[in-house]
Amino acid sequence: MDRASGADLCFHNPVLFCKIRGKHLAEHCKAEYPSPVKYCLWILAEVAVIAADIPAVLGTAFALNILFRIPMWSGVLLAGLNTLLLHGMQRYGIRKLEGAIGMLVMVVGGCFFAVMIKASPSAKEMVTGMFVPKLNAKGATIDAIALLGALIMPHNLFLHSALVISRKFPHSFEGINSASKFFFIESGLSLVVAFLINVVVVSVSASVCSNPNTSVESKAHCKDITLESAAFLFKNALGNWSPKLHAISMLASGQSSTVAGTYAGQYVMQGFLDLKMELWLRNLITRCIAIGPSLDQWLPS
Repeated sequence: MDRASGADLCFHNPVLFCKIRGKHLAEHCKAEYPSPVKYCLWILAEVAVIAADIPAVLGTAFALNILFRIPMWSGVLLAGLNTLLLHGMQRYGIRKLEGAIGMLVMVVGGCFFAVMIKASPSAKEMVTGMFVPKLNAKGATIDAIALLGALIMPHNLFLHSALVISRKFPHSFEGINSASKFFFIESGLSLVVAFLINVVVVSVSASVCSNPNTSVESKAHCKDITLESAAFLFKNALGNWSPKLHAISMLASGQSSTVAGTYAGQYVMQGFLDLKMELWLRNLITRCIAIGPSLDQWLPS
């Protein structure tokens, strides 16, 4: 087997190769790539984890502000305390955490689907947009790339390849084929659910902003929709209850992102550096780095 082929095969078929060799993607990268490449990959993976944690911190802070009127700077600090929640959950094992993440994703989807029913976007335009996308508006290309990045985050490649190793199945041709099939179904369903949630989010915003009865003030917010302006926009267009559902979905999304990012970072660190750290400590360090830029603009003057 030539150099780096193990890492390449692990990228393309993590069940078939990672399970047979008993190593996950980060461990293959360490073993088969030269040191400069290995350390560059490690740094990029760590940066990806931290970059994904910043929106989770901000989303949690916005959610707490909407639900409980907690100031943003306090919400950012409180977002770092879910390390205690993660520390409490890890004793129940990875399967329980996987189930918890699935439940949180369902909460996110349920909240936005409820908002979508009220917003009543055109089903025909939604289906057309999914299969015949258009990028006519200014900045649409950047938004499309951002949505793609929200669906497929690079550090999750390391996480999924590590989770594959924890699966139990016979080390036979039929067993590996069966595991590959189920892994394909599991990954496919995860991506489909994430895709549908993103479709709903975009459709709700587009429906509200294109409604001729939308107020002038709401139209102004449509020019630059952020986490803060989205809550105001939904409240004016859909009613007082919609920002609450929006906040609950952000809170659930932030927690699921935190759990996934922490485990991904742990496997990355362990694979590339042979360094294992307690999950709560790993999450605390990541959060402290993410809190810096998140807290800067919200500190009271």
